[in-house]
Amino acid sequence: MRVSRLYLHPVKSLGGIAVPQFAVDRFGPFMDRRWLVVDARGQFLTQRQHARMALVRTALEQDQVTLSLEGQAPIRFSPQDFTGAETDVQVWRDRCVARTGPAEVDQWLRQALGVECRLVFMPDSTRRAVNADYARNGETVSFADGFPLLLTSEASLDDLNSRLSFPIGMERFRPNLVVEGTAPFAEDQWRRIRVGQMIFQVAKPCSRCAIPTIDPLTAQKQPEIFKTLKTFRARDGEVYFGQNLLAQGTGSIQVGDAVEILA
Repeated sequence: MRVSRLYLHPVKSLGGIAVPQFAVDRFGPFMDRRWLVVDARGQFLTQRQHARMALVRTALEQDQVTLSLEGQAPIRFSPQDFTGAETDVQVWRDRCVARTGPAEVDQWLRQALGVECRLVFMPDSTRRAVNADYARNGETVSFADGFPLLLTSEASLDDLNSRLSFPIGMERFRPNLVVEGTAPFAEDQWRRIRVGQMIFQVAKPCSRCAIPTIDPLTAQKQPEIFKTLKTFRARDGEVYFGQNLLAQGTGSIQVGDAVEILA
């Protein structure tokens, strides 16, 4: 088995980026979901409520993020631009301290999404804890839903696509790490793996919402995807695809790294 693809998502729920390698720090992959779109109350916004977020593309060069959307000039920013006032924001049940950024970035997003919103950044000083039911060593997480990394497999996507009337891409599931050389859904049985020189604990399966039904090219919802997943990937009232990971330490991984099951 080996790593076939790696993805970063600098801004939660905006477009992802396929990359050849990334570093892993205590937040997860470098700059993954360190930015968050929030409303006036500090409540996080995602494609669940605003499917148009899928149309905003991102690029990352070192720590410089560029957002682009057809019909708008791109805009660029970095963590150094987010030194404004501290503000409390809500991600699911967690309240986190974030930093505000340039007004022109907020204005760009309001124009792009057609809703009142602003962009905030999670500074290094913020510690958002992983759910204590699954954490092993006091792990922390960025603005990702609940865990620092998400793993999926090529075989599992192939299995799903064989059941659909049209194929979909892996980017809809917003993973960080994709593995090839496995049987479909073999990752359900993994508990501990080595990827390159790094070791990861497989914390829990990833329960899915409606986001994989959103076409990233059109922002149109395609309910067949969730309905199909529900026929063979449902249990306990949830639908699962992929596995959440906790890194044991820091390091880096790259496309082509060997993947070994340790438990």
